[in-house]
Amino acid sequence: MFSFFRKKAPAPPPIAPPPIAQPPAPIPAAPAPAVPAAPVAGRIGSALGQSLPVPQAPSTPAESATSGAATRSSWFGRLSAGLRKTGSSISQVFTGTRIDDALYEELESALLMADAGVAATQWLLDEVKRKVQATGASNPAQVRNILADLLTQLLAPLEKPLVIGQHLPTVIMVTGVNGAGKTTSIGKLTRHLADSGATVLLAAADTFRAAAREQLAVWAERNTVEIVSQAGGDPAAVSFDAVSAGRARGKDVVLVDTAGRLPTQLHLMEELKKIKRTIAKAGEAPGAQGSVPPPHEVLLVIDGNTGQNALAQVKAFDAALGLTGLIVTKLDGTAKGGVLAAIAQWGQERAKTQAGAGPVPVYFIGVGEKLEDLETFKAREFALALLGQDG
Repeated sequence: MFSFFRKKAPAPPPIAPPPIAQPPAPIPAAPAPAVPAAPVAGRIGSALGQSLPVPQAPSTPAESATSGAATRSSWFGRLSAGLRKTGSSISQVFTGTRIDDALYEELESALLMADAGVAATQWLLDEVKRKVQATGASNPAQVRNILADLLTQLLAPLEKPLVIGQHLPTVIMVTGVNGAGKTTSIGKLTRHLADSGATVLLAAADTFRAAAREQLAVWAERNTVEIVSQAGGDPAAVSFDAVSAGRARGKDVVLVDTAGRLPTQLHLMEELKKIKRTIAKAGEAPGAQGSVPPPHEVLLVIDGNTGQNALAQVKAFDAALGLTGLIVTKLDGTAKGGVLAAIAQWGQERAKTQAGAGPVPVYFIGVGEKLEDLETFKAREFALALLGQDG
């Protein structure tokens, strides 16, 4: 299910060629010794470096594709259900029989109400009008399809895989405001990583909230992974110890949970910067490997219900930490799912104003509390679900 987790593995040794068949002889020849199977290089999700020593029935490519398609179809159903409030409000625009100014005005209002933002809404309207004129579309259903294509185009830069394995360990720093679902998202991500064969170490760097440490400890126990925790300690020190321990123990991933805070709490934002600097120092310690200092990923968890406020959080945390990815939670039941369009539009502006910068990708989206309610972001799926269309 989570095939985006890719891990570099050493090249497999060459497999010995099968024995050449001999012509039949009167006396049966002894069977040739079996050639040992070579390690199978792979990616996390099916195997970690080598094939796992768990016997599995062989499956054909067609069976694997069918299983993957069924899993994704089930996810799309949950995503569509979660975005039903947003989708229904936009879908009502296309229930008429004419393409006129009234339709465009209703569409503009629906997009703004969905928190798509002024810039993204204006771009979508301008492009819809241009495409309608260029294609000769004559009914609102065609306009809806054009909008779905344009929304997919706008969201496409946010679709990017989260790669691990290029650094050992891959250090992921996770932050966000209180109540966004940060610790729960870390727990779900840990579960998927552990199930895929990756070795994970958790860092409970939210040392000021006992419930956060306890919650993370529950996830660690549930997923049978190790955790570095310290009651009332300095969060930067806990982060340093966790990265050092992850390197010493040969872990694949170190996930650092930080305290939730509002971007207006400047003294706490400064503490986040300190944690990031301390993690980088841990990567420079004797015995550290890799030319890129940690953290290798800085993820922000945002609540999809907060609309334009979520965009403000992205801007503030990016300015302080330099975000590399997003996790958007609680999209189920929201009428503000269009905020991803606003984030995508801001990402284009960010790429123009910051040399070497681009849109901040959305690695995961969540539509509930269950483990399977956290999935990878696909632009086309999201666009169709946002407009209430079938996949």
